[in-house]
Amino acid sequence: MALQESGEMYLETIYVLSKKSKDVHSIDVGEYMGYSKPSVSRAIGLLKNAGYVLMERDGALTLTEEGRAIAEKIYERHTLITDFLIRLGVAPEIASEDACKIEHDISDESFAAIKKFAEGR
Repeated sequence: MALQESGEMYLETIYVLSKKSKDVHSIDVGEYMGYSKPSVSRAIGLLKNAGYVLMERDGALTLTEEGRAIAEKIYERHTLITDFLIRLGVAPEIASEDACKIEHDISDESFAAIKKFAEGR
């Protein structure tokens, strides 16, 4: 199943929140993203059905191996592109907003080139 940008954003959010807290629940995701409970519930249901997220009995969310791989990829893109734009002189808030737009559409080849350049290789 091809994952849309919104699905990638949910996976990235669960990943980021899981780095800060042992248990991540739908309500945490909604608060972080600024989305309503019904929107989050629907999205989490779709991600569960697609095999990207597991939900424990207590409602805690866990990324599957595939979900974690996607989340890590998007998170790496976001952080590297944000840092790169800041180093170019872009204000941090704008750099983060722009990175969020770029991270979902950039090709693997272009991202690898930016990463290589940013790391000075």
